[in-house]
Amino acid sequence: MWDKIQELEAKRSALALGGGEKRIQKHKAQGKLTARERINHLLDAESFIETDVFVKHRCHDLGMAETEAPGEGVVTGYGTIDGRLVYVASQDFTVLGGSLGEAHAAKICKVMDLAVRNGAPMICINDSGGARIQEGVDALNGYGNIFYRNTLASGVIPQISVIMGPCAGGAVYSPALTDFVFMTASTSQMFITGPQVIKAVTGEDVTMENLGGASVHNTISGVAHFLAQTDEECLAQVRRLVSFIPGNNLDPAPSILTEEQQVMPSEALLNIIPVEPNRGYDTREVIANVVDDGDFMEVQPFYAENMVVGFARLNGSPVGIVANQPKVTAGSLDINASDKAARFVRFCDCFSIPLVTFVDTPGYLPGVGQEYGGVIRHGAKLLYAYSEATVPKVTVIVRKAYGGAYLAMCSRSLGADVVLAYPTAEIAVMGPDGAANILFKDDIAAAENPHKFRQQKIREYREKFANPYVAAGRGMVDDVIDPRHTRRALINALSMSATKRESRPAKKHGNIPL
Repeated sequence: MWDKIQELEAKRSALALGGGEKRIQKHKAQGKLTARERINHLLDAESFIETDVFVKHRCHDLGMAETEAPGEGVVTGYGTIDGRLVYVASQDFTVLGGSLGEAHAAKICKVMDLAVRNGAPMICINDSGGARIQEGVDALNGYGNIFYRNTLASGVIPQISVIMGPCAGGAVYSPALTDFVFMTASTSQMFITGPQVIKAVTGEDVTMENLGGASVHNTISGVAHFLAQTDEECLAQVRRLVSFIPGNNLDPAPSILTEEQQVMPSEALLNIIPVEPNRGYDTREVIANVVDDGDFMEVQPFYAENMVVGFARLNGSPVGIVANQPKVTAGSLDINASDKAARFVRFCDCFSIPLVTFVDTPGYLPGVGQEYGGVIRHGAKLLYAYSEATVPKVTVIVRKAYGGAYLAMCSRSLGADVVLAYPTAEIAVMGPDGAANILFKDDIAAAENPHKFRQQKIREYREKFANPYVAAGRGMVDDVIDPRHTRRALINALSMSATKRESRPAKKHGNIPL
């Protein structure tokens, strides 16, 4: 027996080295952790249990019969984050460049199936040169099996993709199907076709970093949600995200039971929001003065910056925050902001995370580019997402709430359970300036002093319509509150709606305007 045990340990030790010391050193020289080191940084100490350690490929073509691929180029298994179960697959670039073949894909599919059956998040760490060419259609079929499982698992368990190296061709579609994508600066790239193919087909010269680097996908394309400078920082971000979300669609989000949270008035809120309606401010300051300990994990902070979304806690329980950002394009809604918010709203609804919306928007961003880009269709996604959501929804109208954008930002008519407004709120079909120009166009032109007359009409319109009391008088706003008491009001509203149950007409699924 002792001989057998020694043989087992020798095999495990060899497999743990992946592609061998030489390749490991080359890998680490790029500032990257190995596949196993990444898992150890991600999970609680000594919690990782590896699966399918001894799996081998069965390809015999193009020299593969003599090629060893320890662990098939991917480390799979399960462990815990803050004591909570998660499943993980970490591609090993030191083994055949982390390329995906039939057995490699089967290992990933097995832990994905386990994650769904046991109701725990699935985390995939991507670092791969793509499909294993020697395995041909078997490799492609492996990708298809993963994509299919990504789709079936969507809305059932949280799915997180961590890009820590190249992710090209068909490999990019699995991350795109998951809920959140993390990327590391300088060492991670995602693209459908690489620079060489683009050069050959279109004649465009572009580097891998400029084509699909972390900065590109966090600021321009919106494919990624989080950006980190190092592997260690990135994995710490993943751990933090997991702390806000439930393991599956039936479990509650994890609450942090601490001493009773303070609900004292926040005097700072009186100074953050300018008296002048056209002056900007940072909506993150409002959020920080309302949520527990000022702790707010922003999602996609560098993309569509006129919209702020992310996770926080109120009285210990996780909430999803959606807020217009007045310091960027005055907080107006556009194509990218609508997509960003709609996707976040739908994630929160999938996993029963209540939504808190802070409204300060003058409307949808005007322009030929927006209309040609389909702002109607994209803007409708936000309307659809809020209307579809059955989680508790609390809205705070901070300042401007005009026209269709007022509706889109979780108005009472889209199903908000509680709508609160600050005394500074302006709720109307359009802003006072635009309304005066339309309603009193002829009178302004005929006035002895057009400018003075126009300013008078703007003031009259603002006093009569652009305030929260008209909407409150119609029951579209539940209460006008002192901003200092926002935190208490939100905690009370969420506590009241914690047992909310809302059913919808039976259907296979709706048809969101994609």
